[in-house]
Amino acid sequence: LLLTAALHLAAVIVVLLITWGISINSFDAQEKVETFLATTASVPKCRLSRLCPPQHFALHIRSGAANVVGPNICFDGKIIMSHVLNNVGPGLNIVVVNGESGVVEKSHYLDMNAGKDILAYLKEIKPGMIVLVASFDDVTKKMTDEMREIFVGMGSALIKSVKHRDSWVFAGRAGAKSKSLFEKQAAHDEKTNIYEGWPEMVEVAGCFPRNQTDRLTD
Repeated sequence: LLLTAALHLAAVIVVLLITWGISINSFDAQEKVETFLATTASVPKCRLSRLCPPQHFALHIRSGAANVVGPNICFDGKIIMSHVLNNVGPGLNIVVVNGESGVVEKSHYLDMNAGKDILAYLKEIKPGMIVLVASFDDVTKKMTDEMREIFVGMGSALIKSVKHRDSWVFAGRAGAKSKSLFEKQAAHDEKTNIYEGWPEMVEVAGCFPRNQTDRLTD
């Protein structure tokens, strides 16, 4: 009887020790996961130098280099289009994002030889959508005034001056009332071109705000 009681007590102790060990290990594992997530969250997205504040999306857009190296578009920590991903092409490389959720709705390169298709594509972009654009090769072959006006309606201040072989990057919002802070252009000029017959590539990066209804047109 004493032996049975002793064995029972020993079994209880073993179970308690195992349970305690599992609890400690689980706590340690949870702590490690939380630490990892906190560390990951503190790393700036899209290679920015700082973290974006709440209600903002990180972005980094780089144009193509001449007609050789394709552009790169990063949004909210993910490369959406790039030469490496093999989903870029000559013309306008464009990403359309839901301005509230940050979900990428579509991404595509618009061949500037297909004028009607490009105009139809641009007209389908709904107000409130965030639009990211990077040039590659020449974007003006069939660029019409109507197309330029659509980009003006997204906040572009430079699109009307973009000419043959210029480099151009832009991030705006369809239906925006104000001009975008995310836009750069490098003009094609034989005196200043750094590539043979082509200007330097340009890039913009920063934190783009989520939709705010007071910034959109009716």
